[in-house]
Amino acid sequence: MIVDADCHISPLREGGNITVEELLRRMDRSGVDKALVWLTPPYGREIDESNAYVHAAVQAHPDRLLGFGWADPRLGVEKARDMVKRCVDDYGFFGVKLNGAQNDFFVDDPKISLPVVEEIAKTGKLIAFHCGVDAYERTHPFRIAKIARRFPQMQVLVAHMGGVGFPDMSGAMIEMARECSNLHLIGSMINHTSVLDAIKALGAGRVCFGSDTPFALMHVCVATYEALLEGEVTSGGKAQVMGGNLLRLFGLGA
Repeated sequence: MIVDADCHISPLREGGNITVEELLRRMDRSGVDKALVWLTPPYGREIDESNAYVHAAVQAHPDRLLGFGWADPRLGVEKARDMVKRCVDDYGFFGVKLNGAQNDFFVDDPKISLPVVEEIAKTGKLIAFHCGVDAYERTHPFRIAKIARRFPQMQVLVAHMGGVGFPDMSGAMIEMARECSNLHLIGSMINHTSVLDAIKALGAGRVCFGSDTPFALMHVCVATYEALLEGEVTSGGKAQVMGGNLLRLFGLGA
């Protein structure tokens, strides 16, 4: 089974956004069985409406889509906390994402971000972070590792694992993941050799396939991973990377 761990959808079609219908078409073309979905930055519409759109998409296609929420502390800490509660209690999402690059905050900021992180930790759900050189200081691996150490029971997804540009921060992200067993890397928008380095350093059980659709072509990403993993990991390891790890983290077996 192939599960894409990084897909964005939006109720808006302009600006390169894609709707859930277009995502499903791309999944069918690519042979992807399920996809983690969260909103598309920038929101285009108010964040609550975008999270609601993700929820409606998951409700309409529960066999294909895995819903994940989004909170923006820059809109106010209390509002962000309310977003977390709505995402978990009302929408039943598997977790909530914070994006310090898109929303312009340090992910470990004690006044802006950490209160929202604490709210997510209280739910028992996962948290996800954008980690990339497009926001080198705000989303640096050592900041994400500080959070992972502070909340060792909370499982942390790291989208892009320090990529989204060159040179990337994958070396630092892999080092932090070695120290923090609750860090799980999504290899989207990252150099392919960095993904292989992560698998060799952490094992196939800590790295997830992701495309970052619509910012990359899903069918090309699937083909790239197929070629990348061939001869490098066992068939069982490949199954973990291509979907099993995310399903396990979400309590869906595999």
